[in-house]
Amino acid sequence: MPAAIPSIGAAEPGSVPELGFRVEGAAPLEFSAAPAVRFALRIEAGGGEVVRSVLLTTQIRIAAQRRPYGPGEQERLGDIFGEPSRWGTTLRSLLWKQTTTVVPAFTGSTVVGLPVDCTYDLEVASAAYLQALGEGDVPLEFLFIGTMFYSSADGHLRTGLINWDREATYRLPVRVLKETMDQHFRGSAWVRVSRETFDRLYAHKASRVLGSFDQTIDGLLDGAEAED
Repeated sequence: MPAAIPSIGAAEPGSVPELGFRVEGAAPLEFSAAPAVRFALRIEAGGGEVVRSVLLTTQIRIAAQRRPYGPGEQERLGDIFGEPSRWGTTLRSLLWKQTTTVVPAFTGSTVVGLPVDCTYDLEVASAAYLQALGEGDVPLEFLFIGTMFYSSADGHLRTGLINWDREATYRLPVRVLKETMDQHFRGSAWVRVSRETFDRLYAHKASRVLGSFDQTIDGLLDGAEAED
């Protein structure tokens, strides 16, 4: 006879495991096709309940108000927050990433990896912010929501909801971001331009028989600075 399929029921009042979240560290994600930071997220189920799985959605926000900024950083962040004299009203949190993770079964606690992509697309506010930082750390807020599947006292498989009141904080060292980008773009950076602008730049490079785009852009910048 085939094995019986366990029934799935809604949570029993007062029986839903309380999950706690804590970010324990971060490092560049190795062997990835694109730059990404891997956060080590510890999940704890109070009381030692058996959690069968969790479908977890994590929203990661940059709490920009929670750190000081040097003169160079203030200048580079002008495109996002405006003049520093206005930061009392314009400095705000930024959405970095929202990701969904399937957490496998565990009892008591477990650690899962949360990979977060990094990009040089400076038209994205969070990417422009991260590239503007010179040192120190990035204050992050992690907000969690999702559905958990767990075993009740009678052995049935039940479900429970994780609400947005579950959260964690972490200060990500800027050096980790730089190491992450250097794994893929060591000593270089990328700028997205329109096809028309690229064609003009390429034609300018070819007409002057310049060896690289670095030489081309340096020449244009030197000329603009001389006019100033």
